[in-house]
Amino acid sequence: MQRASVGLASKALVVFIKDLRLELRSKYGLNTIMMFGITTLAIVSFTLGQSGLPTQLLAALYWIIVFFSATAALSHVFVREEEAGTALTLRLTADPLAVYLGKLAFNLVLLSLMVAIVTPLFFILTDAPTEGVYPFLLILTLGVLGLCSATTLVAAIISKAAVKGALFAVLCFPLLIIPLMMLVSATDKVLAGRALADVAAPVQGLVAFIVAMTTASLMLFKFVWHE
Repeated sequence: MQRASVGLASKALVVFIKDLRLELRSKYGLNTIMMFGITTLAIVSFTLGQSGLPTQLLAALYWIIVFFSATAALSHVFVREEEAGTALTLRLTADPLAVYLGKLAFNLVLLSLMVAIVTPLFFILTDAPTEGVYPFLLILTLGVLGLCSATTLVAAIISKAAVKGALFAVLCFPLLIIPLMMLVSATDKVLAGRALADVAAPVQGLVAFIVAMTTASLMLFKFVWHE
């Protein structure tokens, strides 16, 4: 059992490294997600101003930016395989679970890089409160995990579709609307200076969503991948 787990992890690492090398060569996904996130943030901040914004509005704007940035680039991890004609080779040579875990890890890294750059800019440009930085980091981590756990499976589903970008966002939104509401609620409470106990309910809901979505993806991915 332990040997099988190590073997799966090493195969997933190979898929992750392959995608990372391709991304470093083309920088398509990185440029797309960074441009979308930073441009949207700049437009929002300059339109609404820097002071006096309620924390609920700030929380909603932040997660709208992150969500649409994710839908702009995270599908590329499977679309690239179809466009380059390497998807069939990957299906024949790689374990489906290793493919999913490798692609999931790549999307996690890509989205984490985006939020690592956009989040400080968000606080600077909107003058959002910064007292609850550690609870905010916890919520941000759960948000990234939740977004990637859902979008990676959807990216595999739409990779063969003719209108990939629009379909990706349309399919992701119903899956993510409830966790997005929980993220906005938790972020609003943190920015408002509420105690960590006040965000326990949305945090528990986010953890449950991540576990359920990841488990479902691991069970369903082989059927989606070989369809």
